[in-house]
Amino acid sequence: EENGHHNKRLKTGADEEDSEDQNKKSPKRKIVLLMAYSGKGYHGMQRNVGSSQFKTIEDDLVSALVQSGCIPENHGEDMKKMSFQRCARTDKGVSAAGQIVSLKVRLIDDILEKINNHLPSHIRILGLKRVTGGFNSKNKCDARTYSYMLPTFAFAHKDHDVQEELYRLDRETLERVNKLLACYKGTHNFHNFTSQKGPRDPSAKRYIMEMYCGEPFVRESLEFAVIKVKGQSFMMHQIRKMIGLVIAIVKGYAAESIIERSWGEEKVDVPKAPGLGLVLERVHFEKYNRRFGNDGLHEPLEWTQEEEKIAVFKEQYIYPTIINTEKEEKSMANWLNTLSIHDFNSSAVEMQVNNKNSK
Repeated sequence: EENGHHNKRLKTGADEEDSEDQNKKSPKRKIVLLMAYSGKGYHGMQRNVGSSQFKTIEDDLVSALVQSGCIPENHGEDMKKMSFQRCARTDKGVSAAGQIVSLKVRLIDDILEKINNHLPSHIRILGLKRVTGGFNSKNKCDARTYSYMLPTFAFAHKDHDVQEELYRLDRETLERVNKLLACYKGTHNFHNFTSQKGPRDPSAKRYIMEMYCGEPFVRESLEFAVIKVKGQSFMMHQIRKMIGLVIAIVKGYAAESIIERSWGEEKVDVPKAPGLGLVLERVHFEKYNRRFGNDGLHEPLEWTQEEEKIAVFKEQYIYPTIINTEKEEKSMANWLNTLSIHDFNSSAVEMQVNNKNSK
């Protein structure tokens, strides 16, 4: 073995020449990569070229693509050169189990293995498929499914003294949570659920296909539940604010009518739940699959064979990070303490005052 290592060292010069020859032979092709990552410690997915102090998932990905020989170094500096596009810009601290990126690469041998060798273990490329030349993972994606894992004590009423580890969600509260989450279904004006969008901005209208909270389960003596939401597309912080508002209602800080009010033009104070529990579960390419999925040249963008790997990654990296961070840093518990400083009635009260004055 020692001799083998010694020989390898002597051969590196020759290896580099071989890889250069192979690069000339292997043509560039448009592909998609199926990615999973734990987002803790990262400033989101999207790379900010020029601001190296904010590390993103794409910084590590691009570095691995260059080191593995799939893309030349200058493509790493200017990502347009490889037609790079991510399907969703996940926010700071948010994880993904089924993120998709599209790009042009050299299809080298053992490509997935080589890329993964240059990535940290909490970022994995789980699959690769060839796609049409004009494919763009953001534009061709017709829906995205996110999940949000949270400790169930988040739904305990504010007037009840709750011991976090002993709290268990009862059936009645879960049904109420689901009734409220169902209010988001359909097309609504979500300008109150993001920043920098006015009530008359057409892009604030978004379509939600489903939203529900699953059965609770216990991990490390804390009870958790997972909320799933599928929508065409989401704005920055939208899901966290949708969940934050439902928590505020169930806890007794805000009236149920606030959801209806938030679709209107007035500004409503909507609290934003912590980023920790949010996971991009999967992205959907239904139109693309119908058109190209069975054309004999391309495969449909479905990942049934990778499901097992996705599940293993979530159990190994995503869920433990959410659970341990919650227990150590108490991000949900600390955030719940801030709900009392939100003003959920201000605009309604202001209207009453104005009405009195006008009379």
